[in-house]
Amino acid sequence: MSGHPSRSVARLAAVQALYQMEVSSIGVEHVIREFCEHRFDRDVDGETLAAADEGFFADLVRGVVAGQAAIDTAIVKRLAEGWRLERLDATVRAILRAGAFELKSRPDVPTEVAINEYVEVAKSFFEGTEPGFVNGALDGVARDVRPG
Repeated sequence: MSGHPSRSVARLAAVQALYQMEVSSIGVEHVIREFCEHRFDRDVDGETLAAADEGFFADLVRGVVAGQAAIDTAIVKRLAEGWRLERLDATVRAILRAGAFELKSRPDVPTEVAINEYVEVAKSFFEGTEPGFVNGALDGVARDVRPG
Protein backbone atom coordinates (compact mmCIF):
# COMPACT_ATOMS: atom_id res chain seq x y z
CA MET A 1 0.00 0.00 0.00
CA SER A 2 1.05 3.63 -0.03
CA GLY A 3 3.50 5.47 2.16
CA HIS A 4 0.66 6.28 4.57
CA PRO A 5 -0.25 2.97 6.24
CA SER A 6 -2.75 4.72 8.52
CA ARG A 7 -4.61 5.95 5.43
CA SER A 8 -4.51 2.47 3.89
CA VAL A 9 -6.13 1.09 7.05
CA ALA A 10 -8.67 3.94 6.94
CA ARG A 11 -9.59 3.11 3.32
CA LEU A 12 -10.11 -0.56 4.10
CA ALA A 13 -12.19 0.32 7.16
CA ALA A 14 -14.25 2.84 5.13
CA VAL A 15 -15.12 0.13 2.62
CA GLN A 16 -16.11 -2.19 5.47
CA ALA A 17 -18.20 0.56 7.08
CA LEU A 18 -19.98 1.40 3.81
CA TYR A 19 -20.71 -2.28 3.27
CA GLN A 20 -22.02 -2.62 6.82
CA MET A 21 -24.25 0.43 6.38
CA GLU A 22 -25.70 -0.96 3.15
CA VAL A 23 -26.50 -4.41 4.50
CA SER A 24 -27.73 -3.36 7.94
CA SER A 25 -29.19 0.12 7.32
CA ILE A 26 -27.33 1.68 10.27
CA GLY A 27 -26.57 5.38 10.10
CA VAL A 28 -23.30 7.04 9.18
CA GLU A 29 -22.49 8.54 12.58
CA HIS A 30 -23.28 5.25 14.33
CA VAL A 31 -20.95 3.26 12.08
CA ILE A 32 -18.14 5.84 12.38
CA ARG A 33 -18.44 5.80 16.17
CA GLU A 34 -18.51 1.99 16.25
CA PHE A 35 -15.34 1.72 14.16
CA CYS A 36 -13.48 4.41 16.10
CA GLU A 37 -14.44 3.01 19.50
CA HIS A 38 -14.33 -0.73 18.87
CA ARG A 39 -12.28 -1.62 15.81
CA PHE A 40 -9.26 0.65 15.53
CA ASP A 41 -6.10 0.07 17.57
CA ARG A 42 -7.26 -3.37 18.71
CA ASP A 43 -5.29 -6.53 19.20
CA VAL A 44 -6.25 -9.32 16.83
CA ASP A 45 -4.81 -12.71 17.75
CA GLY A 46 -2.13 -11.01 19.82
CA GLU A 47 -1.09 -8.56 17.11
CA THR A 48 -1.97 -4.88 17.16
CA LEU A 49 -3.49 -3.68 13.92
CA ALA A 50 -1.92 -0.67 12.24
CA ALA A 51 -3.41 2.57 13.45
CA ALA A 52 -6.03 4.10 11.21
CA ASP A 53 -6.21 7.75 10.26
CA GLU A 54 -9.58 8.14 11.94
CA GLY A 55 -10.23 11.62 10.54
CA PHE A 56 -9.55 10.40 7.00
CA PHE A 57 -11.79 7.36 7.63
CA ALA A 58 -14.67 9.55 8.87
CA ASP A 59 -14.19 11.95 5.93
CA LEU A 60 -14.43 9.07 3.44
CA VAL A 61 -17.54 7.53 4.99
CA ARG A 62 -19.36 10.84 5.48
CA GLY A 63 -18.35 12.03 2.02
CA VAL A 64 -19.63 8.92 0.26
CA VAL A 65 -22.94 9.11 2.10
CA ALA A 66 -23.38 12.85 1.49
CA GLY A 67 -22.46 12.66 -2.19
CA GLN A 68 -23.74 9.19 -3.04
CA ALA A 69 -26.04 10.25 -5.90
CA ALA A 70 -23.25 12.08 -7.75
CA ILE A 71 -20.73 9.36 -6.92
CA ASP A 72 -23.05 6.63 -8.21
CA THR A 73 -23.64 8.62 -11.41
CA ALA A 74 -19.87 8.90 -11.97
CA ILE A 75 -19.46 5.13 -11.45
CA VAL A 76 -22.42 4.10 -13.62
CA LYS A 77 -21.01 6.22 -16.46
CA ARG A 78 -18.00 3.87 -16.44
CA LEU A 79 -19.88 0.56 -16.23
CA ALA A 80 -20.59 -1.50 -19.33
CA GLU A 81 -23.69 -0.40 -21.19
CA GLY A 82 -26.81 -1.79 -19.58
CA TRP A 83 -25.12 -2.55 -16.25
CA ARG A 84 -26.66 -1.14 -13.12
CA LEU A 85 -24.77 -0.49 -9.90
CA GLU A 86 -27.19 -2.80 -8.08
CA ARG A 87 -25.89 -5.76 -10.13
CA LEU A 88 -22.43 -5.40 -8.58
CA ASP A 89 -21.38 -7.19 -5.41
CA ALA A 90 -22.05 -4.98 -2.36
CA THR A 91 -18.34 -4.98 -1.46
CA VAL A 92 -17.37 -3.91 -4.99
CA ARG A 93 -19.97 -1.12 -4.77
CA ALA A 94 -18.45 0.06 -1.48
CA ILE A 95 -14.92 -0.01 -2.95
CA LEU A 96 -15.98 1.93 -6.05
CA ARG A 97 -17.93 4.50 -4.03
CA ALA A 98 -15.04 5.17 -1.65
CA GLY A 99 -12.56 5.33 -4.53
CA ALA A 100 -14.75 7.61 -6.63
CA PHE A 101 -15.33 9.92 -3.67
CA GLU A 102 -11.61 10.16 -3.02
CA LEU A 103 -10.88 10.88 -6.68
CA LYS A 104 -13.59 13.56 -6.83
CA SER A 105 -12.97 15.20 -3.46
CA ARG A 106 -9.35 14.72 -2.42
CA PRO A 107 -7.05 16.43 -4.93
CA ASP A 108 -4.28 16.11 -2.32
CA VAL A 109 -4.18 12.35 -3.05
CA PRO A 110 -2.48 11.56 -6.37
CA THR A 111 -4.70 9.71 -8.87
CA GLU A 112 -2.37 6.70 -9.08
CA VAL A 113 -2.22 6.39 -5.30
CA ALA A 114 -6.00 6.47 -4.91
CA ILE A 115 -6.61 3.90 -7.65
CA ASN A 116 -3.82 1.58 -6.45
CA GLU A 117 -5.07 1.75 -2.86
CA TYR A 118 -8.58 0.64 -3.83
CA VAL A 119 -7.22 -2.09 -6.12
CA GLU A 120 -5.31 -3.37 -3.05
CA VAL A 121 -8.51 -3.18 -0.99
CA ALA A 122 -10.26 -5.23 -3.69
CA LYS A 123 -7.44 -7.79 -3.57
CA SER A 124 -7.99 -8.17 0.17
CA PHE A 125 -11.57 -9.32 -0.54
CA PHE A 126 -11.36 -10.99 -3.96
CA GLU A 127 -9.03 -13.29 -5.87
CA GLY A 128 -10.85 -13.15 -9.21
CA THR A 129 -11.43 -10.40 -11.75
CA GLU A 130 -12.74 -7.83 -9.28
CA PRO A 131 -9.42 -6.00 -8.65
CA GLY A 132 -9.00 -5.47 -12.40
CA PHE A 133 -12.60 -4.34 -12.67
CA VAL A 134 -12.06 -1.84 -9.83
CA ASN A 135 -8.88 -0.59 -11.55
CA GLY A 136 -10.65 -0.02 -14.86
CA ALA A 137 -13.74 1.62 -13.36
CA LEU A 138 -11.76 3.97 -11.10
CA ASP A 139 -9.37 4.84 -13.92
CA GLY A 140 -12.38 5.89 -15.98
CA VAL A 141 -13.85 7.89 -13.10
CA ALA A 142 -10.48 9.61 -12.62
CA ARG A 143 -10.40 10.64 -16.29
CA ASP A 144 -13.89 12.13 -15.87
CA VAL A 145 -13.36 13.98 -12.58
CA ARG A 146 -9.69 15.01 -12.67
CA PRO A 147 -8.58 17.36 -15.42
CA GLY A 148 -5.37 16.62 -17.23
